[in-house]
Amino acid sequence: MSDLSTYRENLRAWLRANAPAPTPTIDLNAAKAFQACLFDAGYAGITWPKDVGGQGLGPEYQQIFSEESSDYELPTSPFGLGMGMCGPTLNDLGTAQQRTRYLPKLLRGEEIWCQLFSEPGAGSDVASLQTRAVRTDDGWVVDGQKVWTTNAQFADYGTLLARTDPDRPKHSGLTMFVIDMRAPGVTVRPLRDMTGHAPFNEVILDSVRLPADAVIGEVNDGWKAAVVMLGHERVAIGSRGNSKTNPFDFDGVHAMARDLNLDGDPAIRAGLADLYTRERVLDLFNIRVGQETSAGTPPGARGSVGKLAGTMLARLAVEVVSEIAGPAAAGWEPDDTRADAVALGINSTPSSGIAGGTNEIQRGIIGERILGLPKEPSVDRGVPFRELKVGTQR
Repeated sequence: MSDLSTYRENLRAWLRANAPAPTPTIDLNAAKAFQACLFDAGYAGITWPKDVGGQGLGPEYQQIFSEESSDYELPTSPFGLGMGMCGPTLNDLGTAQQRTRYLPKLLRGEEIWCQLFSEPGAGSDVASLQTRAVRTDDGWVVDGQKVWTTNAQFADYGTLLARTDPDRPKHSGLTMFVIDMRAPGVTVRPLRDMTGHAPFNEVILDSVRLPADAVIGEVNDGWKAAVVMLGHERVAIGSRGNSKTNPFDFDGVHAMARDLNLDGDPAIRAGLADLYTRERVLDLFNIRVGQETSAGTPPGARGSVGKLAGTMLARLAVEVVSEIAGPAAAGWEPDDTRADAVALGINSTPSSGIAGGTNEIQRGIIGERILGLPKEPSVDRGVPFRELKVGTQR
C-alpha cells in the first residue's frame, strides 16, 4: 500500500472515531477542543512548515483530507480566516518571532484571528482607508473604524491595515500590524444582515496601543502585505471545497432534485449538468494552484480567478436550488431544516460577490494582471493621501 493510501485509510479511521455529530450552531469551546484534537493527530496545517507546527506535507495530502472530511460537518469555521488568510500571510512576511509565537497556537485553535481592512469609506478601494497609526517611543497608537469584520466578536488577534504616513500616496503610506482584539480601546459591535444573523462586525479603535514589534512586513509597505493577504483570501474563498453535507454543492443539489422526483426534468437536469461541470473545473483549478503554491509559485492574480469562479458557482447553485425547491424557497414549515437552509443560502449568497473584493474588482485584476489589458486611468497616482477627497475624507 502506498504512503498516500495508508494516509487515506488512517484518516478515514480517525474521522470515524473523532468527528463530532453536527449541531445547528457552533459551540466555540467544542470547536476549539476539536481543532486541538485535529492538530494533535497531525491533520491541521498539513502543508504548513514544520517549524510553526505544520506537517510539511505536499498538497496531495491536503487534497485527501478535503475529500475524506467532506462527509462530515467539522466545526472548524471559526478558524477559517486564520488558516486561510492571516496565518499564511504571517508565514510569508512575519518575523521568526511572530511565526513561532502565533502560528502554532493558530493551528491548534488556541487563538482565533480576524482581518481588519474595510472601512465605512474604504471598501473596494481599500487603499483609501483612514484608520491612523501614529508612532510613539515604544510602538504605535491606532485610531479609526473598521467594518464588515468577520469573527471579530470572538477573535483574539487580527491583522490590521492602517495609515502610517498620510504624506505619501495612498498605496504607499500603509502598514500592516498584529492587533490584540482584547486590548483597551477595541470595541466590537455586531452587524445583522438580511439572513437575520450577525456574521460581520464593526470595530472601533480608540487610542489602541500596539508594540513596536506588531508590524507585519515593513513600515509603509503595508500595501504589499495586503496584496499577499488578499491573494490568500481569494484562493481560500475560491477553494471552498466540496462537502457532501452542503446542500449547495452538486451532491446536495442533486439529492434534493432526486428526493423531489425532479431529477428527470430536462430543465433541472441542464442546471445540474452546468453546476457539476463548473464545480469540477473549479476543483481542478484549485488543486493546480495548491500544487504550484507548495512548489514555490504563489497564486498572485490567479487568486482572483478562483474567487470570481467560486462566487459565480455559488450564485448558480442558488439559482438551481431555487428552481428545484419552488415555493419552499419562500415559505416552509418550522421543522423543514432543508428549506430553512435553502432560504439562508438565497439570502447569504449575494454577499459572496462583495466579500473579499467585488466581482468587478476581480475582473479588473484578471484583465490587467493576467490578460495584460491597459490599466484604468488613475487621477490620484503620486498624490499625497492627505490631499485626496476619497471615501469619507473631505
